[in-house]
Amino acid sequence: MNIGYKRVSTKDQSTDRQLHGIALDMPPFVDYITGSTMDRPELAICLRSLRDGDILHVHSVDRLARKLVDALEIIKQVLAANATIIIYSPYLRFSGDKSDPYAMFQLSLFASIAELERSMMHERQREGIARVKATGTKSGKPFGKTPLDLSLAPKVLSLHRQGMSNRMIALELKLSRPSIAKLLTHATQAI
Repeated sequence: MNIGYKRVSTKDQSTDRQLHGIALDMPPFVDYITGSTMDRPELAICLRSLRDGDILHVHSVDRLARKLVDALEIIKQVLAANATIIIYSPYLRFSGDKSDPYAMFQLSLFASIAELERSMMHERQREGIARVKATGTKSGKPFGKTPLDLSLAPKVLSLHRQGMSNRMIALELKLSRPSIAKLLTHATQAI
């Protein structure tokens, strides 16, 4: 059987680009969890379901695992089931009937890159959080932007009723035209 495995970190992300055009004999196993853990329910079911002669299809090394040791363990389990695993980016094929040291080298290289990439992402995140804390602002809020003052809505509505265009009102109040439109909407909803 041709079996697929897909993984993304969150449910907000799409798996559509993974295994696009690959003919599978059943719906793919899909995990919505980080690749840095082996505690992935769908992967566990997938690996347990492999039978002699099955082919496991995976889009890329980083979709399979974010740690070299985990990638090697998954391949070991696939081969123990007398199955084959094909990873498409880069194209790597592992099966029990032939040993390819070059493919194992490539797997080690790309899994190490995935692990490094993840570590660097976390380092950048830690640096960003430290920088935000040092400036005294709250994490997650855009810097330098103040919330729209809704108390200006009646004034904007009054100027609008006097025949002023949104552009003219924006210039007079030193606001953007989208802000004027929001204030007009707020003012008309309040009536």
